[in-house]
Amino acid sequence: MNPNLKLAIEASLRAGEVIMKVYDSAFDVELKDDKSPLTEADKKANDVINSYLINTDFPVISEENKQVAYQQRKEWSTCWVVDPVDGTKEFIKRNGEFTVNIALVTEGKPNLGVIYVPASKMLYAGNVSANLGFKAQLESHDTSIDDVFKLAQPLEPKNGNGNQIQVVGSRSHMSPETLDFIETIKNTGKQVEVVSKGSSLKFCLIAEGNADVYPRFAPTMEWDTAAGQAICNAVGVEVISKETNKPLLYNKENLLNPWFVVSKH
Repeated sequence: MNPNLKLAIEASLRAGEVIMKVYDSAFDVELKDDKSPLTEADKKANDVINSYLINTDFPVISEENKQVAYQQRKEWSTCWVVDPVDGTKEFIKRNGEFTVNIALVTEGKPNLGVIYVPASKMLYAGNVSANLGFKAQLESHDTSIDDVFKLAQPLEPKNGNGNQIQVVGSRSHMSPETLDFIETIKNTGKQVEVVSKGSSLKFCLIAEGNADVYPRFAPTMEWDTAAGQAICNAVGVEVISKETNKPLLYNKENLLNPWFVVSKH
């Protein structure tokens, strides 16, 4: 098994453990400069993840790290892209739909990804070069790497040929463009069911065959999508920019993503 993937899994499990300690307590919510929420869980999980990744040869882009100037970043051929708690709003609502996202990106393309769901102890992972994508339902955040792989179940996306198309919609970002996208599918004679999930779990729905397509016509950052894209790409699912009609790229000068669509075809 790829040593960097193992390390990312270990880091995500340790981060999940500290996140749940905060989740199960009374916690304060701060607002960052962009008015997005921040909790003690984001900071603690970020510290844990950095403590693992610092031992690798690769620098880290994390939502909670001070961002490095592009003049320096553009020299990085490989880097980690991390969101310690993706779905902080879901965390604050205590609905369980928040994740730890860790991806390894080379030449702008995600090649390894881990998404851990601390509230349910479900782990998703992908290795693009090995065409390996799996999920594992864990009993504990303390699960060993060997046991993670024993519990691994392959991810199998849908082929999208049925008459019922499941479209992943956001609980908080159903834009007019998304509604137009759904209408376009209906106009082909297919029925549409909207499936809602928070955070990067939307990517997991596609990768594990519980939905057909995820249109995202609202802002996201690279750390929101890198791990999900790696997991999807590992099982033949594409994450295509609406600007370029090509896969999303990472470690860009502007870390904001264009709009995109996730699907098998």
